[in-house]
Amino acid sequence: MLDIDSSTTTVNRHQRTRRRAFTAIAVRSSSAVSAGLLLFASFPPRSLWFLAPLGIGVLVLVIRGRSIRAAFFYGYLSGLAFFLPLLPWVGVYVGAPPWLALAAIQAIAVALFCAAAAAVSGLRLEALWIAAIWTAAEGLRARIPFGGFPWGKLAFAQADGPLLSLAAFVGAPGVSFAVALIGAALASVVRQVRPPTSRFAFGSAATVVIVPALAFALTPDGGTTAARATVAVVQGNVPRLGLDFNSQRRAVLDNHIERTMQLGEDITAGSVPAPDLVIWPENASDIDPLRNADATAGIDAAARSVGVPLLVGAVLGNDDGTSTNTSIVWDPVLGPGERHDKRKLVPFGEYLPMRSVMTTLSSYASQAGNFVPGSGDGVVDLAGIPTAVATCYEVAFDDVVTESVRAGAQLLTVPTNNATFGRTDMTYQQLAMSRLRAVEHNRTVLVAATSGVSAVIDPQGKVGNRSGLFTAETLVADVALETRSTWATRLGALPEYAAVVLAVMGCALAWRRRSSARLAPIADTASDMQKRYRGTI
Repeated sequence: MLDIDSSTTTVNRHQRTRRRAFTAIAVRSSSAVSAGLLLFASFPPRSLWFLAPLGIGVLVLVIRGRSIRAAFFYGYLSGLAFFLPLLPWVGVYVGAPPWLALAAIQAIAVALFCAAAAAVSGLRLEALWIAAIWTAAEGLRARIPFGGFPWGKLAFAQADGPLLSLAAFVGAPGVSFAVALIGAALASVVRQVRPPTSRFAFGSAATVVIVPALAFALTPDGGTTAARATVAVVQGNVPRLGLDFNSQRRAVLDNHIERTMQLGEDITAGSVPAPDLVIWPENASDIDPLRNADATAGIDAAARSVGVPLLVGAVLGNDDGTSTNTSIVWDPVLGPGERHDKRKLVPFGEYLPMRSVMTTLSSYASQAGNFVPGSGDGVVDLAGIPTAVATCYEVAFDDVVTESVRAGAQLLTVPTNNATFGRTDMTYQQLAMSRLRAVEHNRTVLVAATSGVSAVIDPQGKVGNRSGLFTAETLVADVALETRSTWATRLGALPEYAAVVLAVMGCALAWRRRSSARLAPIADTASDMQKRYRGTI
């Protein structure tokens, strides 16, 4: 009887243990998903920027004390919860598989972050190591695979927050680092509220307060003695939504010609000031204007109507069957001149990696373009103004924009074609990137979108004129032509490299601690044996 009772008690105890373990896993999993959703909600168009550090804090609490394998699992769940709602625009017209595949790949970076963060948890300066690891993980996915995908950097969620000003000093990586640092410090405060006198708790609380305060103190006042210019941004709109809008390529070109001609009439009538230059969006002329006489004549007429150079987004065909996504300086007298060929191409969109394999896996793969990347520093001379061109996807890459500003660009332009993504969040996410670049490099940014949102952004990241979605509009504004370099421009990728070094140091310290913990029992056993041996002598 006693044996039966004892056996029953043991079984019940095991069942309770399993239930507790299952409940703990369920709670941590749901918390990891919540962390990912908090990160997602911090991005435009919701722009709840303060949720980003909260999301990091929740994630750090979830993985603290977990094994590296468990932390990887929770991190992957959180990554999916972050990227799945952030990126549905990828598949809006081509179906779910590309969207799901991209989100699944990007989530790996969050999983790797959590695995490394779990390893360094409990170390002194834990928040510092965790922030560095997050920044290093962002740098990793901005480079691989297929040239990287920087979308979803924490910095891009801070366009409306106080940390934006840090971009002028430490760039986008530094802003991401600051967000992650605050989040990790918040987690430390929550975990160490007992005892409240813990010096680590006070240090973490100080971090939460000091970093935003520092950002406020560094906020530029907007005063400038820079030269100024009057600029015009033309948004011609498209005939209809979807991938097939380009089947009416002539209509898209005609829309931009018509809006520019109208601008010329308004200038003649004196209703708007005469601009020094005019910006057209990416894909404004998908008919090659260097090979098609009608397109050439139309753009010539548009340029003559305003009497100043146009920056024309065009698709140019090459003799070998490839294409280039190009912005051409089109002079009203001389015609086409300098050009920028897009350097960062969209994989599976503008070109198809492993084309022969991919076309057998998906019927949509054959729709990918056969574009080739350009070279150079991305700067063209537009009406005597050195102008950087970051075509659409390129604005997400730190090095591309930095190289152009270092080459002397006084103005940043972002010609973009968002028509292929409909009325999704994509255009607002890209606008936030452009705002960060304005502050990062102290430059006016002109966003020229085929179908919206076009915008004029000042060097403090504030949006002045802006268009609506799927409307035909022309924005005319007086803007600053800055020449002063920021610390971020001078430092370039150094803040990101510094974060990578810190991340490696933190992981090395964690490995050392782990190795010491494994060797401690062996050392104790050897010491005991040595004492016993001495006792026998």
